[in-house]
Amino acid sequence: VQLQASGGGLVQAGGSLRLSCAASGIIFRLNDMGWYRQAPGKQRELVAGIGRGERGETHYEDFVKGRFTISRDNAKNTVYLQMNSLKPEDTGTYYCAASSPRGDDYWGRGTLVTVSS
Repeated sequence: VQLQASGGGLVQAGGSLRLSCAASGIIFRLNDMGWYRQAPGKQRELVAGIGRGERGETHYEDFVKGRFTISRDNAKNTVYLQMNSLKPEDTGTYYCAASSPRGDDYWGRGTLVTVSS
């Protein structure tokens, strides 16, 4: 199983980035997908999630509601995170994760997002 995240980089506060995570080795449409982040010196935390299927239910943590949008393209085995109105506190390594119906969890390597003030 591979989850390859990309799209991170350096952006000024107020800017936007779009993260992508391409999955292989799993039946993508059957997996719940999520984006997590880990800031330096802090624990990894959930950012957003999207349920399996074509119209998976989405969930956002309060600190990104109204700014971030998670989506998935099952034909491309890819999950996205559109991040707008970025803040310096959004800085961290962003990871995508997959969770199968039987409870197997998979993680990607992460992509670094740095938001300058």
